[in-house]
Amino acid sequence: MTGFDSPGDSYHFTLMDLPIGELFVLGFRDPQTPGWLHDFANTFGLGGTILFDYDCIDQKYERNVYSPAQLEKLCESLHSLPSRPLVFIDQEGGKVRRLKEERGFIPLPSAHRFGLLTASERRAVLRASYTQMRQIGIDVNLSPVVDLDVNPKSPDVGAVQRSYSSDPKVVAACVEALAEVAGSVSLKLCLKHFPGTGGAKVNPHDHVMDLSDCLTNAQVDVFRDMIARVPMVLFSHGIVNQWEKDTPVCLSAVAVDKMRSWAPDACILTDDLQMQGVQKLMSTGEACTKAVRAGVDLLLIGNNIKDEQEQAADFARQLCSACNRDASMRAHAEASIRRTRKLKFG
Repeated sequence: MTGFDSPGDSYHFTLMDLPIGELFVLGFRDPQTPGWLHDFANTFGLGGTILFDYDCIDQKYERNVYSPAQLEKLCESLHSLPSRPLVFIDQEGGKVRRLKEERGFIPLPSAHRFGLLTASERRAVLRASYTQMRQIGIDVNLSPVVDLDVNPKSPDVGAVQRSYSSDPKVVAACVEALAEVAGSVSLKLCLKHFPGTGGAKVNPHDHVMDLSDCLTNAQVDVFRDMIARVPMVLFSHGIVNQWEKDTPVCLSAVAVDKMRSWAPDACILTDDLQMQGVQKLMSTGEACTKAVRAGVDLLLIGNNIKDEQEQAADFARQLCSACNRDASMRAHAEASIRRTRKLKFG
């Protein structure tokens, strides 16, 4: 397989050279780029990597993030891999921030607190943090959470202050601030968690999450209204039976088609496919195939709930084989690779 590093190529693929790795965003459990990740990128290409400070398997703050200087070197190493993968991180603020001030990073408040700030205060808080992130080498911040705070007890949103507000106008104002500041430093953002998980009664890290009885038009409309401002969106593990029965949104062609009707060129990511919201229904490999068949662009596998680093190449080979048997699936994959390369190279 060749041509991974060429930003100006025509993005035409033959049966034998589909760079299937461009569909993957992979996590790894080291402070340096591991050999297996280099081998994966060299063989298949690689869409992106995702960084964590806390290793959930070892239950220690010993993983990818130690200091700004160390992280800058790591990002430089990752960017030097074949196909120049994007570097993703969850730096929402508050509880969900992988770059913590005790390790030398600039703090960010929780979304709930951020929603209470004035417009000028919001931009000032963001500017320092986002500037540092770009200087270090972060390409994509998996933020903002635009789930409405419809259930303050929702275990993965309201209860941990990850929502800006229950008011769509406040959410829109916060997104406007994030998008403006991020754009000024060339940091990419990603809306989450489509179609809105603020009403969920369970945490998708641990359980299958059914949104069928709590999803409102107002929640969905926030994504429809914001996708033009932030043209990247992470799909949740929530099931909406009215859309596609017993199918997590991140694996649903109906959900993908709905988003594409609003924003045909938006980049769509799955939430981490190793979360129990998917794993209780199918394996990681099965989920990869189902997501690409549905039209999703990037498959997020964090290797932080399960360690499937050694299986990554198998997932890629299985996906490539499925694409070469299914013309429609292959067309989805090729369109996704083009979107990913546009993100990387413009």
